[in-house]
Amino acid sequence: MRPVTTRRVRANGLDFAVDECGEGESLALCLHGFPESRFSWRHQLPALAELGYRAWAPDLRGYGDTAPRPKGVESYRVEHLVEDVAGLIDAAGSKKVTLIAHDWGAIVAWVFANLQVRPLERLVIMNVPHPAIFRNVLRESGKQRRRSLYIGFFQLPLLPELAMTARSARAVRRAFQGMAIDKSRFPPEVLDHYAANALKPGAMIAMVNYYRAAVRHPGALNGPWEAIATPTLIIWGEADAALGLELLPGHEGYVRDLTVHRLPGVSHWVQQEAPEAVNAILAEWLGGPP
Repeated sequence: MRPVTTRRVRANGLDFAVDECGEGESLALCLHGFPESRFSWRHQLPALAELGYRAWAPDLRGYGDTAPRPKGVESYRVEHLVEDVAGLIDAAGSKKVTLIAHDWGAIVAWVFANLQVRPLERLVIMNVPHPAIFRNVLRESGKQRRRSLYIGFFQLPLLPELAMTARSARAVRRAFQGMAIDKSRFPPEVLDHYAANALKPGAMIAMVNYYRAAVRHPGALNGPWEAIATPTLIIWGEADAALGLELLPGHEGYVRDLTVHRLPGVSHWVQQEAPEAVNAILAEWLGGPP
């Protein structure tokens, strides 16, 4: 297995901590979600390197070892997050880019692809629907609204941060262990990593501000939406407790070239809980012509 190293990358005014594996002209840029970090791609980076990619997984704005942590809700508008991705691509100097993203990283990836900020060869989305579909289903599905109540809780001042970090970030640990189907994939050392990240000064405020900015400053999350021409793969763990299967239909209206792989009995944390299956899907799909 090829080694994973960590480097610092200056992009869009921030100093990103980036895990890197492999080399070559083709960049696979992996964007993590909440409450994760670049560590969530530990199983994919070597696999992507074996496919010939230079694989990067950064700590996103406000997370982990990326610094500084911008202050204020407005700093976490999706437009700033998209600019971060563009800056990382420019810093890599790669003309061939595949964007691979999960959870909040996938929200950013949807917007990035829609706005065509930089050319993409391929787009891989894991367990997050297109923002337009999420908005539509949220209006129509009481079940999904109940699943998404935490977004409303995250709008409150201070209380979400206190709740998530109390008792050595017990709520962060429970987010993984509680939602996971195969709990053996989240042993104490993995949970310790995410808890430690959440307890870094200012980190949880930044992480929750993603949700506050999405509600208060939706901007590009409201579209307008064009049909994405980039070949797109959606990998979806069917046992997702936060995002129901009713969010999967309808993507054909937003993506011209779409492939969907559903993984039964796998939770929201799909690439960590089922890395062998996810890596096999990636190898098959990325192995064909772009």
